[in-house]
Amino acid sequence: MPGVVLHNDDIAPPAGLADWLHERELPHTTVRPREEGVPPDPREFDWIIALGASDSATQSEPAWIPNEIGLLRRAVEAEVPVLGICWGGQALSLALGGEVSAARPPAWGWLEVETMDPRIVPRGPWLHFNHEVFTVPDVATQLASVPAGPSAFRLGPHLAIQFHPEVTPEIVDRWAADEKPTLAKLGMDRDELREEGEQLADEARMRAFELFDAWRSLAAPGK
Repeated sequence: MPGVVLHNDDIAPPAGLADWLHERELPHTTVRPREEGVPPDPREFDWIIALGASDSATQSEPAWIPNEIGLLRRAVEAEVPVLGICWGGQALSLALGGEVSAARPPAWGWLEVETMDPRIVPRGPWLHFNHEVFTVPDVATQLASVPAGPSAFRLGPHLAIQFHPEVTPEIVDRWAADEKPTLAKLGMDRDELREEGEQLADEARMRAFELFDAWRSLAAPGK
């Protein structure tokens, strides 16, 4: 069966993740929950990857938000492996009984994580760009953190990460342009963030592939 990528928002495209899926020749389909709704049955797929979004995962409207959280909950119950990236990680936390709250201060920039399992989550740096953070559900195991809160957790083949391994320098610059006031409050500069992203681009892509491969090994041992 193919996997499915839940492309929740135009601002958070699959980018480097799409490159990894192509290079690993993993059959998959892409669904846009905001426009198309979520698939009803997770058992139709080999795995599920949930991407980022500008909405809060705590919102009850629009309906695609609680519907996607419900889909991820059913996926875990059906043992369909899930990878949640940033918003997707927050949605997976909520699906497993965790919580999502405001990050104070927001966790932004290329940050190294304190990793408990570098074979799955290397130290980084990873691009963090989030106003909210998840908690680690009681049933899961924390894998990484930054001062703002947890950065990754795992439950069997299911992995949630609070950062963005899929980004490119162009995406980071676009986000920074949209968030200039917040950047200024945090003492950050768009040009410096862009330059750092360009300098780290090759290294970050390689590290992202390592993380995606590690999750794939959890999701499909031996493949």
